[in-house]
Amino acid sequence: MPIDRSPRGAAPDRGALIETELEILFAVSRVLSRSLNPPETFAEVLDLLHDQGGYAHGFIALKDDSGDELSVRAAHRDIGGLPGPVRYKPGEGMVGAIVASGETVLLPRIADEPGFLHRLKVFDPELPFIGAPIRGEGDEVVGVLAAQPPPERALLGERSRFMEMIANVISQTVRLNRRIQEEKQEIKDERDTLRRRVRGQHGFDTIVGHTPVMRQVFEQVRLVSKWNTTVLIRGESGTGKELIANAIHYNSPRASAPFIKLNCAALPENLLESEMFGHEKGAFTGAQAQRKGRFELADGGTLFLDEIGEISGLFQSKLLRVLQEGEFERVGGAETLKVDVRVIAATNRDLEGAVAEGSFREDLYYRLNVMPIRTPPLRERAEDIPDLARFMVEKISRAQRRDLSIDDDAIRLLLRHRWPGNVRELENSLERAAIMSETGTIDERAVILAGLQDRMIASPGFEPPSPPQPFGRSLPDVPSPALDDPDLSERERVIAALERAGWVQAKAARLLNMTPRQIAYRIQTLGIDVKQF
Repeated sequence: MPIDRSPRGAAPDRGALIETELEILFAVSRVLSRSLNPPETFAEVLDLLHDQGGYAHGFIALKDDSGDELSVRAAHRDIGGLPGPVRYKPGEGMVGAIVASGETVLLPRIADEPGFLHRLKVFDPELPFIGAPIRGEGDEVVGVLAAQPPPERALLGERSRFMEMIANVISQTVRLNRRIQEEKQEIKDERDTLRRRVRGQHGFDTIVGHTPVMRQVFEQVRLVSKWNTTVLIRGESGTGKELIANAIHYNSPRASAPFIKLNCAALPENLLESEMFGHEKGAFTGAQAQRKGRFELADGGTLFLDEIGEISGLFQSKLLRVLQEGEFERVGGAETLKVDVRVIAATNRDLEGAVAEGSFREDLYYRLNVMPIRTPPLRERAEDIPDLARFMVEKISRAQRRDLSIDDDAIRLLLRHRWPGNVRELENSLERAAIMSETGTIDERAVILAGLQDRMIASPGFEPPSPPQPFGRSLPDVPSPALDDPDLSERERVIAALERAGWVQAKAARLLNMTPRQIAYRIQTLGIDVKQF
């Protein structure tokens, strides 16, 4: 119950007062339900109390998140602006007393209360004062609503109860807002945790390698990540081009912005345009709503275009425009949209050869090839196989939720494989070997059961399943395989043709149905050392 120190007076027109209070209460409820912006809504509540009820010098004070002190969060404009931060310690003045007691305070005349602090320096000492508690979760007092009501003494009790009702309505808004802020903070904390986890999963630590070719890749990624330069990642299938794209994005200033991926070879041209640029409602059959494309979704961030060498000539011109100008239109739309997107592209194709034969635009090639990064095949970094194998076994161990390890005999066997499928084949082979291992140790037998021995490098005296060669022995040359072997990489196929042609490029080109210029491009881009005789 409120502390009422007012004398009893003649009966006023309480009916009119109740009607006015109901109108104010309804208006306050509408204001508080319309917005969750406390400073804005609290100011409107104080305006209603002043304009319709005659409550002057109204203010709302709330506890700080960090402690028990209160600070004035909103004040009516008749106060003329706060003189600075106005704060109240627990139990300090009338405001502190309301928080400590949890009761409404009614002063018929401020001048009669020596404990009134006059912090806001605007209150009329001859007029009454009412302060009502604002409650949070668990009935905790978290704030105070206060104002000077009209001076009719006989109505001060009713006005005090009305201020309690307004404070209760405000309490609901305060509780809701605090829940929302807590949930926002939880979401923010979870987002930050996920970002740290993603950066850890896609950082440099996930790209294993210490060979010179891999050190060069790491240095290129580290340097190019700082800038918005377009990157073209070149390499055979299974060499980790997407890992490189991830590392560039998550170590760049755009790391907190979207990272959107699109495999250009996975969609036909008509769907690729819609997927990349979006479409308007009704643009084609089945387009029942407007849809944003990957460029829009990646605005402010990075777009990774995998298999860029597979797009058609018509689409190449459309892509060139957005790369040059940052502008495009949705399919079926007339509005020109502008985006800020960093593009990372990847391909395992010989783009230079495609340019030479006219199937890939030269201007698009130069627009994409600003900063080329070549991912080396596994056969060029065989020294990384032991570290890669152990890293992958740990990854498989987590996925299978059991302890796994790999012994040295298994690693020696891995070192004798040709790895036409590169790192992806290595990971798949180890996963099969893990399944074949009942003890949790991937040994030579598990690797053989996984089917890896079918593609061992031929060598004198090596007959499966005899023990593999020790680490120190050099690997023998690979015999020239059939040119139509589907397991050959492009580099292996070119080398095989050169070997068969006695390293005469014109003859090798004929074997591959290429022009001499095309095979010259491939030799250069694939890093093949031409033997001289």
